[in-house]
Amino acid sequence: MAYKNSICYSGYRKGQAPGALSPSYDEIKEDLLILKDNWGYLRLYDCTPHASTVLEVIEKESFDFKVMLGTYITAEVSNPNCPWGAIYSKEKLESNKIKNRKEIERAIELGNLYPEIIFSISVGNEATVDWSDHLVPVESVIEYAKMVKKGTKQPVTFCENYVPWMDKLEPLVRVLDFISIHTYPVWEYKSIDQAMDYTKENYYGVANRYPDTPVIITEAGWATNSNGRGIEPENVNQELQARYCRELVTWSKQNKILTFLFEAFDEEWKGSSEPLEPEKHWGLYSIERKPKLVINELF
Repeated sequence: MAYKNSICYSGYRKGQAPGALSPSYDEIKEDLLILKDNWGYLRLYDCTPHASTVLEVIEKESFDFKVMLGTYITAEVSNPNCPWGAIYSKEKLESNKIKNRKEIERAIELGNLYPEIIFSISVGNEATVDWSDHLVPVESVIEYAKMVKKGTKQPVTFCENYVPWMDKLEPLVRVLDFISIHTYPVWEYKSIDQAMDYTKENYYGVANRYPDTPVIITEAGWATNSNGRGIEPENVNQELQARYCRELVTWSKQNKILTFLFEAFDEEWKGSSEPLEPEKHWGLYSIERKPKLVINELF
């Protein structure tokens, strides 16, 4: 898989959120005009109207982006191991299974509608890791991967934290075209001096486990604010983000490892209502589309 500068993109602005108000065509066009000179690959998370509009904008405006299309599959089993709660009724879980199949069918539809833009399809995101609030059995993910492989021509993957790849996802690897891992040293209380060694440890642990299957990184980044929930406030700022991303991109280019930075823009809707909630502050650009220090460091 060719190396290109790659970034995760979700365009929700102030007052917008998945399942509520989505960005308009013009808002997404504005975002892609910001991103087009520095990135060649975009990663999308789902098959919502937001994703459909992104693909429409790329096609109509003749932007030179290739897209990893995501699917958002939600809980098919309850997960008592989720720290923030993930116990669901039988009726909810059955409803989710129906929604998940529809999401996979929509991915197939979009893959066939935009074959020149969508270069791969992921059949889920962090849905098998032990702490997930949208836990899906590996057997279901395998079924969804087979559905997409049968219905489209794009390579198929699954995006997940590095840990499940080491054991429980081995049966899934057999049906995927490549593996997509997530690595977040700052979430695991690593300092900036430890960060890249830890990222390499995560990556090569999986890559060495499956030497015959390509491995890429679909999420890696550094937050710029924290309220102390899961990330020490003194361990996040724009300077640390810039250093980690610079070192990550340098290593990825040298080793031709496709790596999606997380993420393009800050997103206010994420996490709790607290303004310094770390989930809101991973963007390389602010929610107002202002570049952070990392942009000057990289470009």
